[in-house]
Amino acid sequence: MTLTPLPSLMIEPAVTAALAEDLGRAGDITTQATVPAEAKARVLLNARQPGRIAGLDCARMAFRLVDPSLKVAVVKGDGSDVEPGDTIAAIEGPARGILTGERVALNFLGHMSGIATATREIARAIEGTKAHVCCTRKTTPGLRIFEKYAVRAGGGMNHRFGLDDAVLIKDNHIAVSGGIAAAISRAKAASGHMVKIEVEVDTLDQLDEALAAGVDAVLLDNMTPDMLAEAVRRIGG
Repeated sequence: MTLTPLPSLMIEPAVTAALAEDLGRAGDITTQATVPAEAKARVLLNARQPGRIAGLDCARMAFRLVDPSLKVAVVKGDGSDVEPGDTIAAIEGPARGILTGERVALNFLGHMSGIATATREIARAIEGTKAHVCCTRKTTPGLRIFEKYAVRAGGGMNHRFGLDDAVLIKDNHIAVSGGIAAAISRAKAASGHMVKIEVEVDTLDQLDEALAAGVDAVLLDNMTPDMLAEAVRRIGG
């Protein structure tokens, strides 16, 4: 699997905010009170259940921001499959830094690996077809780039990253515009020839209208399996 890593300049602000949220005003008062400043440790990050890994760069960033002297050695990189007991990474250095950064590191790693694992299972279920797992903008606020990256790590694909990526005419746009044909006509007039136009439909009649208007893609919304199969047949997919 070819997985392009997220740039550090995108990771650091989110991890910094997560650490600030966790540390509060006084920092990790438990670790400061109980762990000697000179204490060193080496810990292994092991998988507890089968899954697909994503988010290691975020975890590494969390440890680095807490203590730049911490060393994180990755054993199973993003996009790798793991079984219970597999070592994912080893962290070595001042014990205080490890203990202080571990929760934020694990939050990113666990959240993203969960998404990657769920995506992997769906992607495997549709192997041998022309279908792909494709995620939407229904993401956790502030975490979109990480969640969409996790989908890719799981073998899925990304739909729009934001409202400025492409034109997607949804039901509310259609209602305000006066119908599918009118909405598509306005979108074509307002958009350049390089901009893709997609429309959301939830009936076969709407699908026919959208296809007749010459859209680039359709989003089949909340259709029954039988309707979905007929829609795919009409599209020629």
